[in-house]
Amino acid sequence: MKPDRFLTFILGGVLLLVILSLTVYFTRQQTLDYGEEDSPAGVVRNYVIALLKADYSKAYSYLKEGEFKPDETQFRQAFLTSQLDPRSVSLELGKVTIDDEIATVDLFLIRNANDPFGNSFTENWQATLRRDQNGKWKLESMPYPYWSWDWYNPAVAPPEPIPVPAGQD
Repeated sequence: MKPDRFLTFILGGVLLLVILSLTVYFTRQQTLDYGEEDSPAGVVRNYVIALLKADYSKAYSYLKEGEFKPDETQFRQAFLTSQLDPRSVSLELGKVTIDDEIATVDLFLIRNANDPFGNSFTENWQATLRRDQNGKWKLESMPYPYWSWDWYNPAVAPPEPIPVPAGQD
């Protein structure tokens, strides 16, 4: 029985495409390396890279000192328990605005759809940084999922009960 040349060419083409796609995949992978830390954008980038590498001590070092700062255990637990999951979004850094001791970095968070037919969408946020006494930029706020709402905010106390006037029970 004579081999079918058409089928052989199709299988060869598919095999060639698989090899080509694997080659492109492995040669284009970028490693996440830390960059410079003397600019607000560099601090934001390094903070996010530290979170993606699960280097929570390094990420924690980029937080500013202050009242209600989480301790390192609380910080780490927020990521280990998936309360915060930075892998669920992509991040692009935008314009940096520096005003004396405070800087803002425009951030574009790209959220992917959870289903194959959904659309991804982009949200615009800002990161706020402040110079510390050593002149280093430290994070004061970031958007979710890189930052927890209760960091640097006082605990919310329940409201005082309103007394009911006598005789209106």
